[in-house]
Amino acid sequence: MRVLVTGGAGFIGSHVVDWLVAGGQEVRVLDASPYAHGTDVDVHRADVRDPDAVRVAVAGVEAVCHQAAMVGLGVDFADTPAYVSHNDAGTAVLLAALHEHGFRGRLVLASSMVVYGEGRYRCGVHDVVRPPPRDPVRLDRAEWDPRCPSCGGGLVPEPATEDAPADPRNVYAATKLHQEHLCFAFGREHRLPVAALRYHNVYGARMPRDTPYAGVAAIFRSAIESGRAPQVLEDGQQRRDFVHVQDVARANVLALTADPPATGPLNVASGTPHTVLDLACALTTAAEGAAPAPAVVGGYRIGDVRHVFADPQRARDQLGFTANVTFEEGMHEFASAPLRAAGSQ
Repeated sequence: MRVLVTGGAGFIGSHVVDWLVAGGQEVRVLDASPYAHGTDVDVHRADVRDPDAVRVAVAGVEAVCHQAAMVGLGVDFADTPAYVSHNDAGTAVLLAALHEHGFRGRLVLASSMVVYGEGRYRCGVHDVVRPPPRDPVRLDRAEWDPRCPSCGGGLVPEPATEDAPADPRNVYAATKLHQEHLCFAFGREHRLPVAALRYHNVYGARMPRDTPYAGVAAIFRSAIESGRAPQVLEDGQQRRDFVHVQDVARANVLALTADPPATGPLNVASGTPHTVLDLACALTTAAEGAAPAPAVVGGYRIGDVRHVFADPQRARDQLGFTANVTFEEGMHEFASAPLRAAGSQ
């Protein structure tokens, strides 16, 4: 099978390419960055927003794994045009090229848990509720956890399922949801299978080094590499699902090859949440004295959420996917894994 991987030179995309090549697939990469992770690949060095280059890249492919994206929370709202251009316009250019070529294969999109906004919460009185966006006044008072919108009572976070209402809380999240909408619209019109893999907090080798757009795992890892204590925002008790990049890459291969094809949104997660402070402590412990212990510093990022973690049952049912790398194993490996310059997803 000839597979096009957009963003195939990036963090997750390069691991997907490695898995596909190892499985005997014929792989084509489209990425504006240089590809440096193997030789058995047809590389098209171009931007996914370039219609002419994309038309050439999609010719003759039987499946597409769309990883190319601008990632992270962003610096400020001035980043909005760049996010919309890379993520939404880039996806539109890709889909238009596939339409022109009469593409009849399957499409796998790298989506994200950020489309959920806050995760799932249960109130002891009002059952499952959706808390509103976090109030900066409460955050300034270090009141981190959301409250029931009906009674103001405390809430218990629960794993989010794919049928949870989408509620993106920042620009990046909004563009990821729009990518899903575009790809599902394409699939319906062309009667072909589309799977949107909603990655949770991915970490592992080849993560981008510390940049304003990096995820928390890369930020902590970069701090430790520089001999600095990881700076943990809020109280460190934010819950996330940290999933190793090798498991994420394998999930993509399963989505590209499963019989029958997987469709719809699928959580790609370990199924075992940890706190952000757990992450920082595990990395400093694995680094064996290379940096001081984590510092819980308070503060917050207004576009962030408190708790979001996943129920991965649908991926088990449709793909036979279960994460193999435990949190402890993954953190031990990640503490010394090679990082890379910032680039595509």
